[in-house]
Amino acid sequence: MKRIETFESAKDSGKTFDELKINHTLYWAYMTARETGNDLIDFNEVIWDYDIQPIVEECRVLGIEKFTISSTFSSLIPTLAEFEKQGCKMEGLTQVKSRHTDWQTGERAEIPAILMSL
Repeated sequence: MKRIETFESAKDSGKTFDELKINHTLYWAYMTARETGNDLIDFNEVIWDYDIQPIVEECRVLGIEKFTISSTFSSLIPTLAEFEKQGCKMEGLTQVKSRHTDWQTGERAEIPAILMSL
């Protein structure tokens, strides 16, 4: 995964996301992807409508061209539509590593995700 120094240095800064001008939803998706070993940032939690434009803008600034969405929250379709309004495209389905361990294998479970591109 591409290392994002802005996010890495934010961990120990003692400053708020607002002070650092970092979108908290994108930050946590990045940190989770690092933890799980995914190659792309994966949104595995709810994405609020008011976060979509800032997420897309920050992705563009940081040079993030692709990400995944593995969350299955109930308003996912309107969220995908809003990402599309912001210039993102659904590229299809892929697999990502989950935050949870598969009890049978002891490895991170592989789950489906939507591949998005900017």
